[in-house]
Amino acid sequence: MRRFVLGFAATVTLLVLTLSFKTTASGHGGLLNPPSAHATANPRHTGTAAATGTRSITGPTSSTPYGPVQVRITVSGTHISDIQALQTPSDASYSRQVAAYAVPILRQEALSAQSARIDAVSGATWTSQGYAESLQGALDRAGI
Repeated sequence: MRRFVLGFAATVTLLVLTLSFKTTASGHGGLLNPPSAHATANPRHTGTAAATGTRSITGPTSSTPYGPVQVRITVSGTHISDIQALQTPSDASYSRQVAAYAVPILRQEALSAQSARIDAVSGATWTSQGYAESLQGALDRAGI
């Protein structure tokens, strides 16, 4: 019996340590959108004359197992000044709770990074992925 208790305690300890391990080495993000072959050295991409002024661009709707995710960005020149979540998973009470927790974190990460290369929020992997996909689509449409 004592062996079982010690083994169980060791297993739980290792599980907790494994789940709390942060996987990004740089702290910059990039888990959802790793650099691709067409990525430039400057993620803020200095655009053409079409990228001047303040404008709003709506990203594509990203389907997740828990519901759609869609964002609208406001850009001033080539700077993301605001991000609004237009659609978030809401098919169940728990989905709404997860989205209410995760979306403000994702928004802050994206505004800080000025790109869609953001870390997923723990417990909201699908919402995080959908958010990043819609955001990247909006950035692509904006030419940023």
